[in-house]
Amino acid sequence: MNLQFTAEENTFRDEVRSFLAAQLPSAIQQKVRLGQRLHAEHHICWQNLLNARGWLAPGWPVALGGTGWNPVQKHIFEEECAAAHAPTVVPFGVNMVAPVIIRFGNEAQKSHYLPRILNNHDWWCQGYSEPGAGSDLADIKTRAERDGDAYIVNGQKTWTTLGQHANMMFCLVRTDSQAKKQAGISFLLIDMQTPGITVRPIITLDGAHEVNEVFLDNVRVPVANRVGEEGQGWTCAKFLLTHERTGIAGLGHAKQALRQLKDVARRQLHRGRPLITTPSFREKIARAELELMALEVTNLRVLAAARDGNAPGAESSLLKIRGSELRQRLSDLTRRALGPQALPFHADFLNGDEMLDDDQAFGACAAAQYFNRRKLSIYGGANEIQKNIVAKTILGM
Repeated sequence: MNLQFTAEENTFRDEVRSFLAAQLPSAIQQKVRLGQRLHAEHHICWQNLLNARGWLAPGWPVALGGTGWNPVQKHIFEEECAAAHAPTVVPFGVNMVAPVIIRFGNEAQKSHYLPRILNNHDWWCQGYSEPGAGSDLADIKTRAERDGDAYIVNGQKTWTTLGQHANMMFCLVRTDSQAKKQAGISFLLIDMQTPGITVRPIITLDGAHEVNEVFLDNVRVPVANRVGEEGQGWTCAKFLLTHERTGIAGLGHAKQALRQLKDVARRQLHRGRPLITTPSFREKIARAELELMALEVTNLRVLAAARDGNAPGAESSLLKIRGSELRQRLSDLTRRALGPQALPFHADFLNGDEMLDDDQAFGACAAAQYFNRRKLSIYGGANEIQKNIVAKTILGM
């Protein structure tokens, strides 16, 4: 197994760096670097630039607009984007529902939805979790009853990320309450402008409106918007989750977070000396860096196996567990390094002509990022669930 990048892969890395240097808007880059929240138009702007270059959909077949990249090239691209402070592509359309449509959808669905996803004409959200069904998605209660050429959908979804921007939702619904839990689920594509849909914001600990509740009251959805056969929704859902967890370790983001942590620790003073020279804090940084190096080697082994045609198994769960825990720790260490500078504050308390410098702006976002990173060990399959997968698959427990 060769864990070294080939000459062609290093050439590709140079190509990605050149593209980012030339095309990534400086205003968006600055926001990402300082940890500030992006608006919908920032994401759309960046994704349009990627689409114009033909780089928006790495996981799609080339014939449908994909890049043809192998797993190593995709890893290089994501790592360089993180290093350059490029926004993360909003995954719900291009990385989640699109692969399901490509794999299970009919030709009419592919020809209609895939170009709209590439061109950012549709903003998608995910209708999976419910108040009583999160990690155990098979326990969903949202019902869809057949009425001629449509389904009448009633229920509630929660933790719907960026649903306030979405005009489309892919949704798991129960179409057969008599079948066993997994067999009675179907996968629907729902227009968010349909009468009967209400989106209610959930304000998270960091004070942001990122997630929502979605209520569906007698929402009429054409049967033509069902992907796959009725009752095949659980198969679609599992297939989608494998794409959601691809790259979920966030190795590139973790490496960038480590660089930022070191920069902060060099600038912050403790008893007149840079914090990074303090043995206790330096040991914490060193431990995090060693774990990041181990995670990277593991990730490269999985990528090398994928490059050789082998599909990853429980390794993806291990990467998700360790990657999310490490990113949370780096966020916590950065907050601690900043000290009082990381205290949240409201912009209304600034004078009208008062401007924050970069260090102050970064510190002002540190606490919000810390709170936001708490979700990493839950979404995409809670770490406890991933540990069960590892135990069953590798340890045979």
